[in-house]
Amino acid sequence: MKNLIIVESPAKARTIKNFLGKDYEVIASKGHIRDLPKHSFGIKIEDGKFEPQYRVDKDHSAIVKQMKDLAKKSDQIYIATDEDREGEAIGYHIAKAIGKEPETLPRIVFHEITKNAIQKALENPRTIDMDQVNAQQARRLLDRIVGYKLSPLLASKIQKGLSAGRVQSAALKIVVDREREIKAFKPVEYWSIDAVFKPQIDAALVEYKGEKIAKMTIKNGETAHEIETTLKGETYRVKSIEKKQRKSSTPPPFMTSTLQQSASGRLSFSPKKTMMIAQKLYEGVKTDQGQMGVITYMRTDSLNIAKEARDAARETILQTFGEKYLPPKPKIYSSKAKGAQEAHEAIRPTRLDFTPQIAAKYLSPDELKLYKLIYNRFLASQMADAILESQTILFASEDGVFKATGRKLVFDGFYRVMGYDDKDKLLPELKEGQEVPLEKLTANQHFTEPPPRYTEASLIKKLESLGIGRPSTYAPTISLLVARDYLKIEKRQLIPTPIAFTVIEILEKHFPEIVDTNFTAEMEEKLDEVAERKSDWQKLLLDFYGPFIEKVEQGKKEIKSLKKAEPIGRECPECGSELLLRSGRYGDFIACSNFPKCKYTEAIVKDGEEEGGAPKTQTTDEVCDKCGAPMVIKSGRRGSFLACSSYPKCKNTKPLEKPKTLEIKCPECGGELIERNSRRGKFFGCSNYPKCTFVSKFEPTAKKCPECEYPMARRTFRGKDVYECIKCKHKEEAGAPESEK
Repeated sequence: MKNLIIVESPAKARTIKNFLGKDYEVIASKGHIRDLPKHSFGIKIEDGKFEPQYRVDKDHSAIVKQMKDLAKKSDQIYIATDEDREGEAIGYHIAKAIGKEPETLPRIVFHEITKNAIQKALENPRTIDMDQVNAQQARRLLDRIVGYKLSPLLASKIQKGLSAGRVQSAALKIVVDREREIKAFKPVEYWSIDAVFKPQIDAALVEYKGEKIAKMTIKNGETAHEIETTLKGETYRVKSIEKKQRKSSTPPPFMTSTLQQSASGRLSFSPKKTMMIAQKLYEGVKTDQGQMGVITYMRTDSLNIAKEARDAARETILQTFGEKYLPPKPKIYSSKAKGAQEAHEAIRPTRLDFTPQIAAKYLSPDELKLYKLIYNRFLASQMADAILESQTILFASEDGVFKATGRKLVFDGFYRVMGYDDKDKLLPELKEGQEVPLEKLTANQHFTEPPPRYTEASLIKKLESLGIGRPSTYAPTISLLVARDYLKIEKRQLIPTPIAFTVIEILEKHFPEIVDTNFTAEMEEKLDEVAERKSDWQKLLLDFYGPFIEKVEQGKKEIKSLKKAEPIGRECPECGSELLLRSGRYGDFIACSNFPKCKYTEAIVKDGEEEGGAPKTQTTDEVCDKCGAPMVIKSGRRGSFLACSSYPKCKNTKPLEKPKTLEIKCPECGGELIERNSRRGKFFGCSNYPKCTFVSKFEPTAKKCPECEYPMARRTFRGKDVYECIKCKHKEEAGAPESEK
């Protein structure tokens, strides 16, 4: 007879099976096998008690039967789901589904899927933590109560298909509030006085006639030009020279939120993509030594690191970089996140000898990028601090004081691994009292700017700081808001749709606690208290349910319907009742007033469209170069284009406008470089495609890379204008566009 180990994921099952012998059978439940029913409330409420009506869904019925059969033949059954609330709940439901009492089954946990970790876990089993399970059940039932009772109310009052949620609505309000700030923002004018001293030292005015000059001190052009005129005619000397050294502290290893933020900024990965790749790295990848997990568990809010991992990092640093890169003591970090579980670990590589260079043979390009990010961040977290020197020179005249600043990296420390992108900005060697010629002095107008829109990364950072949600909820919350058409993502910015404002306005007025970030954060803390056996999950549900349902019933009476129901002066062709103009999730439409008895509807035909909403075809004089038929103008997701009129027999298409051709030639074959468009935006490619596959995301220029002689592209990198080599990625600061050579 065998021992049975039950996990959630098939990939995880394969990796664990790779470490164990014939005495173990490993099977995956493929996620949650029991949940509340999809099409009914699914919670029985009697005498102040909440009883969830769990069901095994059809998709999991076969796997449940297989688990039951294997369980009957096994001497011992181990639950090996992830060590978090969700994993604990999955383990509980697995036990119930196979007819076992959860408390009787040994539960094994591990932060990494390696042979050593699995063996240690099998030697030290525990039982399922029912406090964690009850905390998860409370969260699930709270979300069902809010979603099942509030969503239909919004749909009935605004439009069909709307939803609300305990965490999603609070997150949506944060984005909507920021958009309100942006719309209400009024720019304020201010001026700066900037100087250039020989030899090419940039400086800013910080004092005028004994008064300190801050960013907003000079409010108009008249004052600025008076100051400019006065200071232009004065003589300047070096008033003071100051040099200071400061430490740049090592960053902590990643937890879920910081991994998502860093992957967004450095790799342009969405949080959803980051977690999908991290899940695969955790569950196992194929190597010469078989399947193994190469990072620790990726849903964590802990910065704790196992002693063995810290020791291994210090040994690697000493051998690879030398003593000066190794701090005297191991670095220990603690999370500031509310409710952080310090018994867990931060995200780190499971084996430091599996370097990114070795990993490149086994991982896909995107997997390697994320693995390298995790690997380098962990190693850097145990290295010595970097040391930078800041330089400050004050230039003074009779009426003004200008300040110039510089910096240089004295000791790279952890930057040796993570890279240092800022170039040294060195100031020349000057002496106090030395006269310095003024080369240029200008008054420059500025305007204050509105706060930036949230990105996925900055919203996650905000949610984390407010204590809203937990590591496993950040990415799904944003994905849901986008899927529900509450948010659009444009140029990585989150933009609320008009319906988002309408929903938030109603929730603010009638259900303020649902969008109150403090209330949502406090609920998370109460769930943590349930998990820590400090609070009863049934009481938590009861305290929320009564007042909430009372407000729902009140809302049914008080919330005014915003749905359109305007008569259009026509009768329904099917039943003769009046036709009404209504609004829906996808815009306005015409429907019968006798609904639901009569379900007649029709689309609204707009100018320039044919019946059914298709755009009217526009003919052209151009002929298809493949079949000779006339070309017509059609519209698509990326605008208008030319298409063959004999479609679908001929599927030839062309851009409506001739693509932009660059002056420089393709560096690979000498062909013309053309501006093109794709789903991901604009790019530049060779006209000889597919024979030549040269492509660049940024527009190539005539400027050549000093490292490899390849064309460089002008772009913005971390807020600065730079030239970047298309081939080797060498960067240098950009001057004015006219300086391209």
